[in-house]
Amino acid sequence: MRKIVLMMSLSLDGYMEGPNRELDWHLVDEELHTHFNDVLRDMGVFLDGRVSYELMADYWPTADRDPHAPAPVADFARIWREKPKLVFSRTLHRAEWHTTIVRDVVVEDIMALKAQEGGDLALGGATLAAEFMRHDLIDEYWLYVHPVILGRGRPLFSQAEDRPKADLHLIETRTFGNGVVLLRHGRN
Repeated sequence: MRKIVLMMSLSLDGYMEGPNRELDWHLVDEELHTHFNDVLRDMGVFLDGRVSYELMADYWPTADRDPHAPAPVADFARIWREKPKLVFSRTLHRAEWHTTIVRDVVVEDIMALKAQEGGDLALGGATLAAEFMRHDLIDEYWLYVHPVILGRGRPLFSQAEDRPKADLHLIETRTFGNGVVLLRHGRN
């Protein structure tokens, strides 16, 4: 069965974006971007919320047309365009680049998607991740901790009374040259 893998960059104090939704503190250099490409290339489907999808769709469809784009950027543009995507949104009316709009997270539908052949499912976006956590659907957490303290912003793990406890085990750690640390945990 395929796994649902949450991949998220975080500040050392647990924020996935700054107080004004900024992401400029992410330390994505060539090494880390190449790692992301290698992992995401093998994924079967990208699962995103509307905000994440729109952020990606604003840049990646044409990023490789820039003659000055670094090789990992151009490579990811091709990966993103061609990869099947599900965007979970109640307001989005149209999506392109192999994207299907899904209105709600329905556990039975997600389980059927996991049972299909193909690569794992890459989950992105804090709001969608919270919904998947609430339904206990995430199999692995790949948290990329950046060496920055934001002090405030949007936390990935906000308090939620209806979210079940998730017991995890450490699968892997990796330190990148820029100081980012991958903490990869799986379900027990």
